[in-house]
Amino acid sequence: MGPCAAQSTPAVREGVSFLPSPGSLPSGLRKFAFVIVDFHTHVVPPRMKASRERYLARDRTMAALLANPAALLATAEELIAAMDEAQVDVAVTLGFGWTDLEVAREANDYLLDAAARYPKRLVPFCSVNPAWGETALREVERCARQGARGVGELHPDSQELDLGSWDVMGPLVELLRGQRLILLTHASEPVGHDYPGKGKTTPAVLLELVRRAPSIPIVCAHWGGGLPFYALMPEVQAALRSTYFDTAASPLLYRPEVVPTVVRLVGASAILLGSDYPLLRPERQLRQLRAQPLAAQEREAVLGGNAARLLGLSEGPKGDG
Repeated sequence: MGPCAAQSTPAVREGVSFLPSPGSLPSGLRKFAFVIVDFHTHVVPPRMKASRERYLARDRTMAALLANPAALLATAEELIAAMDEAQVDVAVTLGFGWTDLEVAREANDYLLDAAARYPKRLVPFCSVNPAWGETALREVERCARQGARGVGELHPDSQELDLGSWDVMGPLVELLRGQRLILLTHASEPVGHDYPGKGKTTPAVLLELVRRAPSIPIVCAHWGGGLPFYALMPEVQAALRSTYFDTAASPLLYRPEVVPTVVRLVGASAILLGSDYPLLRPERQLRQLRAQPLAAQEREAVLGGNAARLLGLSEGPKGDG
């Protein structure tokens, strides 16, 4: 269904038929029933964490986001420990919007390897710059063969990427549609305080993308920079049928009532729990969500039900590891 008033029973987003065949999922992911899924986490290879300065000099996105020595980097093992602490079952591991191809490949390989080591806990995405053209497409195909379930996070500003350019975005969207992959992009608020990497990927920019790519699930990070608020406009409401919004870094951006507000505007079925770990630990986001006045089915959908459907997780007993 399209964006609407809050619903008592969450439904699959209208326009999305994204249920990968069970055999295409990483080993073990078919064993979850109700899960808590953190849809927005970042991990990097230990070498990248230990040699931050060298990578800052190589990649513009890393320099834009992580130049401050206090900015946190984490490995897969540290993420697993944070998930255990917060009782999060599954996490989607994202890259950053890398600008250096070799850095991207190194990071993608690490995400794929981490998911192979923790097949019941981690779902890998891969990161490319669509402006790389055919090179980007081949990297996505390579990663998809090894279990990547999507592409992201894009950082259009540091990647010098125009999301509205169909010459650039069209080939990637068609590949994602054919491979049944998800696209996740950074989003920026057009007002409010500044922060590293905020950029100008505002609701107007995102709306152009989702209008032109209704055939793939698109996840707009950080509440889509406020895009759900414009769902009060009928033409925006109609465009958001296959769009999701994650809650990454929400406590740093909005008051807690953003949660029920967006549920009323676009429906609980459009919202995905995301922490933006290691920027924020997942338990902080979980505390905020659990404190909100949502119906039980709405809360379950946001905490993991929507993500489980989007990723193709199916019913069954939970497993370890």
